[in-house]
Amino acid sequence: MVRQDRNFDKLVDKFEKKVYDTVKGEWRLKLLKEDLTPLKKGNKLSIWDAGCGFAQISQWLAESGHRLTLCDLSHQMLLRAKANFAQADLFAEFIEGPVQEVAKQIEPQDLVLFHAVLEWLAQPEETLKIVTEQVKPGGYLSLLFYNRNSVVINNTLKGKWRLPFILEDAYLNKGKKLTPPNPQIPEVVCQWLQDWGFKIEIHTGIRVFHDYMTREVLEQSEMEDLMALEYRFCREPTYRNMARYIHILAKKKDSFGTL
Repeated sequence: MVRQDRNFDKLVDKFEKKVYDTVKGEWRLKLLKEDLTPLKKGNKLSIWDAGCGFAQISQWLAESGHRLTLCDLSHQMLLRAKANFAQADLFAEFIEGPVQEVAKQIEPQDLVLFHAVLEWLAQPEETLKIVTEQVKPGGYLSLLFYNRNSVVINNTLKGKWRLPFILEDAYLNKGKKLTPPNPQIPEVVCQWLQDWGFKIEIHTGIRVFHDYMTREVLEQSEMEDLMALEYRFCREPTYRNMARYIHILAKKKDSFGTL
């Protein structure tokens, strides 16, 4: 069992190198931006980035004049986010602390970003519920999370000693330093959101095929062709829930109870 939410203070540099300074990281940002572009181009929004990390998406949204509040449990992550905003001459409010506590300090928002946090939490469902309560009626939740389906597929394809661990769900809560210990099942997460009064408007799989390919196969493949395949199938229901990460953009019922 994961006993507490993960703090990345001691892994900031490694996290940046392994997660963001890669083709995989660039692809993730590309699809997130594509899903969020209609909101970025619309009316000025109040936005809470709950667990902001390096805040690339928040910075991109702030460039269009939206009002940003950012928080992170990691002091070092928040310092990086502040520095990135300052370098770009952009303004935001920064709060250090867990999302569960920050939620009590802020007003409901037009858009809440909750990206790559859920899988690191000790209590994912309970915390997500707290976060969704800070979405205004008629507002949006942008949720990105590590996909448990992908963990099962990837480890099964590797076979050998991993198979009994998959059968017994013994891989859960066993993540390495940069491997999330608490991946989530997309179908379950979508049901939570629907039960809480949200409608799923966009459902995107990020890295449907890439992470199942060996280094040798990747080296023998044209990256442009692979990315074209990724893009072709990333929102297809048959394929998207195989992806390494899932992005959900969900709209909350308005004050009249309509979606």
